[in-house]
Amino acid sequence: MTQLATLQPLAVGPEEAARASGTTRSAIYEAIARGDLVSFKAGKRRLILIEELRAWLNRMAKENAR
Repeated sequence: MTQLATLQPLAVGPEEAARASGTTRSAIYEAIARGDLVSFKAGKRRLILIEELRAWLNRMAKENAR
């Protein structure tokens, strides 16, 4: 297996972010619009850093914990 095959992505698009987080694409876009989830444009693509996605999920988990 090559080193490239083992690399994890540093950023993902909204659809992949939704799959990875167990949420919907709409929830991802709503969080971006509210400013809760930081994203950026790379050319025409909107990307979310994996670190930002993890931070957003951790904040949601703390805020909504029972």
